[in-house]
Order: sequence, then structure tokens, then C-alpha cells
Amino acid sequence: QVQLVESGGGLVQAGGSLRLSCTASETFLSTYIMGWFRQAPGKEREFVAAIRWNGDNTNYADSLKGRFAISRDNAKNTVYLQMNSLKPEDTAVYYCALDVNFFATMEAAAQARRYDYWGQGTQVTVSS
Repeated sequence: QVQLVESGGGLVQAGGSLRLSCTASETFLSTYIMGWFRQAPGKEREFVAAIRWNGDNTNYADSLKGRFAISRDNAKNTVYLQMNSLKPEDTAVYYCALDVNFFATMEAAAQARRYDYWGQGTQVTVSS
């Protein structure tokens, strides 16, 4: 059973930055995809970004391109989400997730139902 542990959330003022981390309990095949999602109170879970474990491909929610950046450190079994120019509307619980389908595609990475494992989430609160 794969375990994903997020960290790095917290309270930040608007315009500030945070870097979230997601550390996996084991190493993976390079074709697997790690994604970040977020869920604000009263809203559905929303795709943020995804990266293939070998790092060659990424996918972002259109509304977040330019402010958020996903990266990975295979040696540490960790994926990061750098969030810059944060806005109050970025307030949410942020989750990382792992798609272990050998044929997982980046085009489908925005679909939460494709992911097999989820972390417990980390709270990000942006004050105005």
C-alpha cells in the first residue's frame, strides 16, 4: 500500500509563496503520474498540476499556469508544488495523488478518478 504524505501548507498573506511537498513511501515506475488537486470549502475537488515520475511531462490547470510550478526529486521520492503570487481564492486543502496505471497519459491527468492513491491533504490559507 503506497502512502503519500503532504507537507508545507500554512497561512500566508496574499502575494506570498509556499512550496508544498509530497513524499511517497516507495519508488515508482517512471510512467506513473503524480498530481496535485485542491478542494475549497463547499467546492468540488479541482485539478492543479501533474507530472510524470520521470519528469519529462507536466500538465497544469489553465488558470494556474505561470503562478504554480510542479517538480520532482526522484532520489527523495518527492514531488513539489511551488505556489507564487498566492491569492485568497487559492485557499484550500491541497492533496497529492498517484496514478499507477502503466499507460497513464498526461492528457487524462486532470481527472481525479484516475488516481489510485491519495495523501491526507495539507491546508493552505491565504489571507487578504
